[in-house]
Amino acid sequence: MKEVHVTLYVLHEFCTAVHAGQKEKLWREFFSDPSQWWDNRSEKVNAKYPDFKHKMTQKALWLDDRQTPPWVEAELAVMAPGTIQLTIFSWNRRLARYVKLGQYEKAMELFHQMQQEGISPNKFTFVPVLNTCAKLQLLEEGRLVHQQIIQSRCEFDVFVGSSLVDMYTKCGSMEEAQRVFHSMPSRDVVSWTAMILGHVKCGEGQKALELFQQMQQEGVEPNSVTFLGVLNACATVVALDEGRHVHELIIRSNLESDLFVANSLINMYTKCESMDDAWRVFKKMQTRDVISWTAMILGHVKCGEGKKALEVFQQMQQEGVDPDPITFVGVLNACASIAALEEGRGIEELIIQCGCESRVFVSCSLVDLYIKCGSMEDAWRVFNKMPIRNVVSWTAMILGHVKCGQGQEALKLFQQMQQEGVEPNAVTFVGVLNACASVVALEEGRCVERQIIQSGCESNVFVCNSLIDMYGKCGSMGDAWRVFKKMPTHNVVSWTAMILGLVKCGEWQEALELFRQMQQQGVEPDPITFVGVLSACASVRKLQEGRHIEEQIVKYGHDSSVVVGSSLVDMYTRCGSMVDAWRVFHKMSTHDVVSWTAMILGHVKCDQPQKALELFEQMQQEGVKPNPVTFVGVLNACTSVVALEEGRRVHEQVIQSSCESNVFVVSSLIDMYAKCGSMEDAWRVFNKVHSHNLVSWTAMLRGLAMHGHGKEALVHFERMCQEGVDLDDITFVCLLSACSHAGLVDEGLCFFDSMGLVYNVSATLEHYACMVDLLGRAGHLREAEDFINIMCCEPSASVWKTLLNACRIHGYVEMGERIAKQVLKLDPPNAAGYVPLPNIHAAATNGN
Repeated sequence: MKEVHVTLYVLHEFCTAVHAGQKEKLWREFFSDPSQWWDNRSEKVNAKYPDFKHKMTQKALWLDDRQTPPWVEAELAVMAPGTIQLTIFSWNRRLARYVKLGQYEKAMELFHQMQQEGISPNKFTFVPVLNTCAKLQLLEEGRLVHQQIIQSRCEFDVFVGSSLVDMYTKCGSMEEAQRVFHSMPSRDVVSWTAMILGHVKCGEGQKALELFQQMQQEGVEPNSVTFLGVLNACATVVALDEGRHVHELIIRSNLESDLFVANSLINMYTKCESMDDAWRVFKKMQTRDVISWTAMILGHVKCGEGKKALEVFQQMQQEGVDPDPITFVGVLNACASIAALEEGRGIEELIIQCGCESRVFVSCSLVDLYIKCGSMEDAWRVFNKMPIRNVVSWTAMILGHVKCGQGQEALKLFQQMQQEGVEPNAVTFVGVLNACASVVALEEGRCVERQIIQSGCESNVFVCNSLIDMYGKCGSMGDAWRVFKKMPTHNVVSWTAMILGLVKCGEWQEALELFRQMQQQGVEPDPITFVGVLSACASVRKLQEGRHIEEQIVKYGHDSSVVVGSSLVDMYTRCGSMVDAWRVFHKMSTHDVVSWTAMILGHVKCDQPQKALELFEQMQQEGVKPNPVTFVGVLNACTSVVALEEGRRVHEQVIQSSCESNVFVVSSLIDMYAKCGSMEDAWRVFNKVHSHNLVSWTAMLRGLAMHGHGKEALVHFERMCQEGVDLDDITFVCLLSACSHAGLVDEGLCFFDSMGLVYNVSATLEHYACMVDLLGRAGHLREAEDFINIMCCEPSASVWKTLLNACRIHGYVEMGERIAKQVLKLDPPNAAGYVPLPNIHAAATNGN
């Protein structure tokens, strides 16, 4: 015991001597005769310091070991065993110093060195070592330290126990943390707080709140750090009422003025989207730092109030508070949310002034801002300047190109990202799959799926949903079903993606059946689900089923959704029920371009083109701008009533709306001008388009055929072939019709024969009808009848009627009577087959 007292007193005298400048003299006196040195001082020390051991222990922990001369360390190594206690204090205070300075790697090296020299650690060693393990996420090292703690019988010390709990929670091992926590004989606020913070870190906010309640029941008073953890838990699970209760406890504990607590309160209220509460706390704060202001900015961004967030940022600057990188991220997100491009460029200048442009996450937010504002040029400028490009920045660029409709560029960027050794994450895969879907790149999509499996992301529900969506849009429902069936769980997005895929692939009945299965599984449909199902109903003309779905829409509270309302209108118009369509349309609080367009198309379909044109005018009066589909519907209405001047006015609006390059609009314009008798206007529209696809080529071909310009139609067809256009069945219907109107029999027969042999297009009933018309007009009625008899499909009444009309023109009475009977047999309710008979007799009489 004497040696220990001597050692401790040495420490005390050493500390005193340091300030008196007698350090080396004191040590030399001690080493020359330690016993005599102690005898001269023991009585005085015992009288003056009754709790000497405790005080000297504390002093040893903060003593700066850099003041110890090297020769002292050498002397200590050969001292009596009692002096070893001095050595452990020396090690401990070094450990404490390294941890305090954040030099955790050095702390671990020192601990290992201490063990190599055979120094047995004590509880004052274990606490800083466990803190080091927690900071460096050294779980295995922490477990070894735990074993040493057990061997040293320190596991029941409350400080060591709390440090163990803290280490395990910060290393993400909540199971081990709970085991230590429950084995502790007494638990102080530190151990409870460590457990609460651990659950918050692991995303288990609800468990953290339950633990806080249990802590209060056991009579342990929370401190400021506890409140920080609990408020974060409330924010995580959006528990506003619990957060308000914690706020009351904070007020009772007189901690509301604590800056860190106040900032956590603001953070909790903003994440719970209660900006009024957040402002109340903010205004009561005596001091506000950058974190306080940033929390308010982020809160307004989260609540969709980008303009307000920018106002708060401006006020923050006026008060002289310098923004930090997180502030800039929030402000850039605010600019992005309201497409404030110029303000965003101004923020970029501030970022450069503050030296934050090299921070990767700030640059990523800049890239995201420019993408959302539609400025890919600025996005590329920032991206190319980034010294380090991580997966977030690459992913932002990929998503940007997808958003701008540049799927092919997004896929190239994905390939370049991999070449630079950056591993994609789940969000990257979602973006790349969307790119594949947008350009219908099925094989590339399958390749991406293989990479997803290799990266271990195949169980991610968002990735799986994107895979289903991609396969559906690429028309590969077999692959979509394979992914869907492998998923452990399906959410509403999974089911909806499958339904939309089936609708796109024309499997409408299957889509409706899957919707029923989804409901049987207890999955509640969302607005997009209803859009898909209503489209399926419209495609198969299931009016009653559509009405039943409308009842479900009302039941789930989606009847106020504009997109659902527009889909309902579209379904009813396509099913021919304009009464229902008008009923839904009138109930809608707001009408978007889709709902107006659906009504216009419905009236066109129901042969009410004038009503469609009136609706178009009314839509414009209400300030709704037409889209390409609207123009297609209105141009079809003009075509139906042969309203050439009205069509020209619509054409002017098409140009003003920058829709003149849309192939469907171009085709409708060509069709309208051709059917209104103005081939000159039709050619002008066609020639203004730099790049044509099959639709626009075929529209022009149809116009030429309609006006009997057979030779021009054949020249036009040759140009199509030279341009490498993939021909379809409609192209040949137009071509054969042109031959028919121009009397080009040999050419027509040649084109018919080449359909399957050269162009791989199967002949349909419509093609045979064109050939019968071609032969009949040219007077080859026997050949026309033979043509009908060798058809690969059953001839319809309309085909026989075509031949019957040819009999009338050429006066073939006997054949006409025979064919009229055939028409009556196939279409008994329609007596139109008999109408041409008197005309046939008259034609024959005149001919004789």
